[in-house]
Amino acid sequence: MNYFVSLQPNCHRLVDMNRFRTLFPCLLGITMLLLSASWVESWVTPYGPLPPAPDYSDSSQWFIRHRGGEADLFYIISTETGDHLIGSDTCHFADTRDAYLRGRMEHEMVAVDSFYSGRLNYYSPFYRQVSMQSWADAAVAMERIPLAIADVERSWQYYLDHLNQGRPFILAGFSQGAHAMTAIIQHMPDSVYSRMIAAYAIGYRITQADIDACPNIRSAQGATDTGVTICFNSVDSPEAEIPVVSAGNVININPVNWRTDTVSAPFVYYSRKGTDTLSCHLDAATRLLIVEGFGDRTPMPVIGKPGNYHHMELRFYHPYIRQNMADRTAAFLRRLAE
Repeated sequence: MNYFVSLQPNCHRLVDMNRFRTLFPCLLGITMLLLSASWVESWVTPYGPLPPAPDYSDSSQWFIRHRGGEADLFYIISTETGDHLIGSDTCHFADTRDAYLRGRMEHEMVAVDSFYSGRLNYYSPFYRQVSMQSWADAAVAMERIPLAIADVERSWQYYLDHLNQGRPFILAGFSQGAHAMTAIIQHMPDSVYSRMIAAYAIGYRITQADIDACPNIRSAQGATDTGVTICFNSVDSPEAEIPVVSAGNVININPVNWRTDTVSAPFVYYSRKGTDTLSCHLDAATRLLIVEGFGDRTPMPVIGKPGNYHHMELRFYHPYIRQNMADRTAAFLRRLAE
């Protein structure tokens, strides 16, 4: 019997199997590489290059004014950053060590301290906030913002561990900062929440999903209730709403008369040009704050609409909010002493 002839078909099969065993890992490797490249591309596209993470043990990553007050104001700034270059690539996040970007962020920190703090100690962290251009597409903004929120949450934990010293506090944020503030409340243990005087979500929505996820988000009902969340979004008519900041909002209060009904309240707007008397009331159907008498309908950049006053909210109501922060703090300290 010719064993070579009889075994030859089996030998071909063995050679084919060996080739398959050699090719399979190669093909698998190429497939995984392609999938990996596709995943990396999809990951990099919304993010781009990232600035270094802030180190909150470094005092340069804070704006702080300690006044020896009995309570603190922890404030998270709004979007003060545009897209910028890192090398030749576009970055969509603030670099907290860049002098120009820090200057823009610090400008808001200083203004809010001047407008709102009164006798409160003031703490405001620099963070890798999402750029203004990102908000032109709500889906893109929501994909990028977890990085910014993670920075804010780390700053908050550092504040609790090293700066707060057990004092009562007010949380406040404007726009993107209010969104990050909501995340802080959602992850806040009851032992910390018991020291929260109030939370001011200025110019950003609080949705039913936010409330369902966190029983400590409770709507303010008046001027001196504590442990509550304050929210409002200003327009001259419901058609001027910017959905990315206010659609789906379920918490609202008038920041002038501190009512949750539709009763109108006159207020004085203080500007560099002088003073102007305006009025505002809540719209029951949309939960928007309707401002009457303001003549400038110029929209803010990128996401603005004529008649939307998102960019004016820190300026319109600051004397009323400053007094309200003082009133709520006094009410909290009185209840604490009882």
